[in-house]
Amino acid sequence: MPYAHITGWGMAVPKTVLTNEDLSHMVDTNDQWIRDRTGIRERHIAGENDFPSTLAVEASIKALQVANLKPTDIDLIICSTSSPEYIFPATACLIQDQLGATKAGAFDLLAACTGFIYATNMAAQAIRSGSIKNALVIGAETLSRFVDWKDRNTCILFGDGSGAFVLQASDQPGGVLSAVMHSDGSGGDLLTLAGGGSHNPATEATVHDGQHYIRMDGKEVFRFATRAMGQAAKEALDLAGLTTEDVQWIIPHQANFRIIETAAKFLKLPLDRFIINVDRYGNTSTASIPIAAVEAIEKGLIKNGDKIVLVGFGAGLTWGALTAHWTGPLPMEHIVHIERYRTWGRIRSWLLRIARFLEGMIWGRNS
Repeated sequence: MPYAHITGWGMAVPKTVLTNEDLSHMVDTNDQWIRDRTGIRERHIAGENDFPSTLAVEASIKALQVANLKPTDIDLIICSTSSPEYIFPATACLIQDQLGATKAGAFDLLAACTGFIYATNMAAQAIRSGSIKNALVIGAETLSRFVDWKDRNTCILFGDGSGAFVLQASDQPGGVLSAVMHSDGSGGDLLTLAGGGSHNPATEATVHDGQHYIRMDGKEVFRFATRAMGQAAKEALDLAGLTTEDVQWIIPHQANFRIIETAAKFLKLPLDRFIINVDRYGNTSTASIPIAAVEAIEKGLIKNGDKIVLVGFGAGLTWGALTAHWTGPLPMEHIVHIERYRTWGRIRSWLLRIARFLEGMIWGRNS
């Protein structure tokens, strides 16, 4: 059975930064109030040309460059997002086209902020089954477009961005070791975006009632998260036959510094064993774990041979954790020039569009 190694990584965030001071001019809040309750100082906000797919493509190209893979080497793309560009087509399909990953299957996965853990586990399982060799797993968000900027309980929390991992099959031990995924739909009303689906299709009334904004019961979500984070991490460690002493780094979902602090106490670990960047990005939902991981790698914190735990929670309610033995890129025979192959993939996509157009004209004449 092949092992599923994490061999590439990349991140992308919008250029615009919104600070707590900026927010204080928009809603009744201030920097101290926000930092005391969340640990957040600033967050990146999508511009008019930033979308989950564009941010995901930028992060994915970086991840492919690290892994030294061509877009056409990818067998599967899973995009985990809480803010898809459309109900359909899947954002993953937009990414597949923009990358020129012409041989890849692509789908979206919705498990809210836990989604990146779910997606990484699903990709690892596909690799271990032998059905695929190379997978691209992405967390991508522009949640700021679903924020009510008059609601100080939610507008202070969320930011935009994307992070991506490449997973590859290898005969060498390592990579993803274990994962746990949990849900409790009885708490689904604690964190919602009610409008826009088939239950509440967009109407003048749903817009007027603010159903297209994120709504959250902050106290209940906090209570749930502080239990779920530590328990899920412990469960994944047990499944891998590891203890906290075997692990170099915990990479938690970056929702709230106080939640991470409570998880550290549950696991009896010092905070310096946790990768934390919530102060500079806020809650980027599915993108938060890979963004934190990429920054830690680039700073030289995560090294080959390290054992890490990814742990998160989200709307649904969902929660989960994943353990991995970090090994880095697989041995390279030659350097791949990503943009060259991406260009040919995009040309092939345009040729397919032209072929469909011509086929439609021929069928139209014969009908």
